[in-house]
This record gives sequence, C-alpha cells and structure tokens, in this order.
Amino acid sequence: MSAEDDVRVASAGFYAALNRMVDGDVAALSEIWSHSERVTTMHPLGGQQIGWAAVRESFEQIAKLAPGGHVRLDDQIIEVGGELAYELGIERGETTLAEELITLEQRVTNIYRREAGEWKMVHHHTDVSLAMVGIEWPVTG
Repeated sequence: MSAEDDVRVASAGFYAALNRMVDGDVAALSEIWSHSERVTTMHPLGGQQIGWAAVRESFEQIAKLAPGGHVRLDDQIIEVGGELAYELGIERGETTLAEELITLEQRVTNIYRREAGEWKMVHHHTDVSLAMVGIEWPVTG
C-alpha cells in the first residue's frame, strides 16, 4: 500500500473511533492518537487542548454527554510528506449533546505522524459550531 492509502486507513480508524465516542465509548480513540505531550485538538465546541492527557479528557467529557449519533468525512483530501500527513474534508452527521440534537457540517483538518511504522493522529481541528457553543452544559464532576 502507498503512504496515502495507509493514511486513509488511519483516517477510517479515527472516524470509526469518533463514532464509538459519540455513543459513549472513548477507548478506541486511544489507539488512534499519538500520546505525545505535543498533540492538539480544536473541537467544534471551541477552545484548544494541548497534550494527550488534555485531548483524551476532552473526548471523555464529550462522550459523557453524547448518547448517540454519527459523523462521517466527506470530500477527503490527503497529502503525505515524509513522516507527516494532513487530511482535509467536511465532517457531516448528527449527534445529541446535553439533550440537544446537533447537525454537523464543518470543515476539518487532521494531521497524522508516522510513529513506529503506524500513522497516528497528532492534531484534529474543526470549525467552531455555533450550535454546540450555545449549549447549556450540565455541571459535571
């Protein structure tokens, strides 16, 4: 397989794990992501997370409030250069967050780095979703 095909497989794994996350299961995301202190994410909820612990915690918090949904990547573009690759596309789908149905349609950039022969996610960045930012989040803890 070409490096681009390998990244396409990693991407499919990320979106499968993301769909498990919106059903409350974050375990598969741990296999997809690099565990570096330099990984980052910028979710549609706004803000940014830096380092694997913060990225993992952000997905765990979302999973607690997401009783179901689905997301897919459309219009995928992949570019590979050495040990780094990026992917652009449009995430589409729907999910329920904090008891509100949210329709997803946002631009996304994902960055992967080859680690020990496998492509791992190191950055996930979507447009901010005004619908998600406006949600009244219950207090957790």
